[in-house]
Amino acid sequence: MQKMKLIVMFVLWLTSGNLLAQVGQQRVDAKETASLDAEQKKHALQVLAKLTEKVIVSAADAMPADKYGFAPTDGEFKGVRTFGQTVKHLSATNYILAAAALGEDPPADAGDELGPEAVRT
Repeated sequence: MQKMKLIVMFVLWLTSGNLLAQVGQQRVDAKETASLDAEQKKHALQVLAKLTEKVIVSAADAMPADKYGFAPTDGEFKGVRTFGQTVKHLSATNYILAAAALGEDPPADAGDELGPEAVRT
């Protein structure tokens, strides 16, 4: 679980820094944000999605399929999501949040924040 926390923190750190690099590492205040046109917003979301996907997919690919059911079972971690459930959650949430940010409906098969029940592998 500690590794998962580190991975999540790394993803957040990595994507925030690279997103800022894409907009010229400028400090964007509320006034400037309001002036971004739809194409710039779309591009920023695409960059964030690609970076996040790269990190999540590489972690998912690195985990052997027979270990997707791993979840800590002792102490404060009892009842947490398995690795597979976490990957599915991240994937579904990325689709849902990206669609909301773009003012679109999420894909019908995205499910809720837990991801589609049918997804197993």
